[in-house]
Amino acid sequence: MTTPDDSKYYVQLHDAPVTSVPKTVVSLVPSITESLFDLNINKRLIARTEYCIYPAGKVESIPTIGGTKNPDVARIIALKPDLVIANQEENRQEDVELLRQAGIPVWVTFPKTVQDTFNLLWNIMYLFEETSMVERIRMVEYTYDWLNTIAEARDVENPVKVFVPIWLEPLMTFNADTYVHDVVRLCVGTNVFAERERLYPLAADLGEQAPYSPDDARVQGRDTRYPRISWDEVTAAAPDVILLPSEPFKFTEDHLPLFQKLNVPAAQNNKIFLVDGSLLTWHGTRVAYAMQQLPALLR
Repeated sequence: MTTPDDSKYYVQLHDAPVTSVPKTVVSLVPSITESLFDLNINKRLIARTEYCIYPAGKVESIPTIGGTKNPDVARIIALKPDLVIANQEENRQEDVELLRQAGIPVWVTFPKTVQDTFNLLWNIMYLFEETSMVERIRMVEYTYDWLNTIAEARDVENPVKVFVPIWLEPLMTFNADTYVHDVVRLCVGTNVFAERERLYPLAADLGEQAPYSPDDARVQGRDTRYPRISWDEVTAAAPDVILLPSEPFKFTEDHLPLFQKLNVPAAQNNKIFLVDGSLLTWHGTRVAYAMQQLPALLR
């Protein structure tokens, strides 16, 4: 999971780069593609990525233009969309720059909390002047408010400690400065690596050598939100629950033994679950499914 370092290429969450209602839009973000369908804006959608797979049975009618990391920029330019929607983590800075140089407006979103996601959904409805799903989004927000109240009142002395790996070799996770962390928090879990920052180089992240100093040029501008951790750190963190998501790394039943042999409460109490990774990482209308399904796993 890479994050472009140069923020000048990215607009603020609320700051769409167009002033008129877009008639045609290309989505480079799977969660946004699904959200455009859920918000009744899909008729404006003229292209998507190969990873835009929801809503199944509907999205297939939209042509694809490559992947999130390797979109066919020339084809997008040829389509002359009124707007391209991208994401700072999922899409590459160089693709955004090429599109903008060609005169294509690009809205690069970057929600880092569930509240940011709701702000984004409201902004999309406002931008496209589509209000048919306003009441439905309000109902989802009511669920958010309810869960948020519970999360804020959770037992801080006896938290439900949660570990979610996002990669295997090297073993990786996330800290508090991420959307997935806020999803875990909202579902009344405590991210055991909330305070852990990624260190450079890899050997330092794994505790095998001293890290580069903060003023080292090799560290400047590097993303520290996704640390690479050791199995010993996981054991020391003693998670009560381990969630193994299907993305960005596809954890399967074959990987369960790696975690079941750990000397941690999650393994001892059979609290290791394979989960749909989109519930954790897709900002957009999919947050409604996350709030329905994840809290039960973290009780």
